[in-house]
This record gives sequence, C-alpha cells and structure tokens, in this order.
Amino acid sequence: MNFGPWEWLIVLGVILLLFGAKKLPELARSLGKSSTEFKKGMKEGAAGTDEAGASEPKAQDKGENTPSSE
Repeated sequence: MNFGPWEWLIVLGVILLLFGAKKLPELARSLGKSSTEFKKGMKEGAAGTDEAGASEPKAQDKGENTPSSE
C-alpha cells in the first residue's frame, strides 16, 4: 500500500491538529534522541555479545559430524 502526496498531507494535517505547532518540534527532538540512544544501545549490545562469544567455545551439533549408519 503506497501513500500518495495527498494522503501524506492529510496525515501531516491530522498530526498538526492533534499536537499543535508548539509541540511538534519537541516531539521531533525527543524522537531523534530516542533513536540515537536506541542505536547506541544496539552497538553496545552487539559489542558485548562479540566479547562474550570470543571467550566461550562454540557448540557443535552432535549429529552433523557422525558417520551415517546406512
């Protein structure tokens, strides 16, 4: 489902009516800060799992390396 220019204008108009012109910059600023914090947390989480994975040996599947009994 693709939105055309008229649908976007209607959505923006409804948002403007709901929150008002004063609140929109504050909402955009807080959304940007939240996005930045989320990305920072994702990077820290990925770095933490890399460090934890390096110290633990990798588990191998037992059925993968056994000869078949045919």
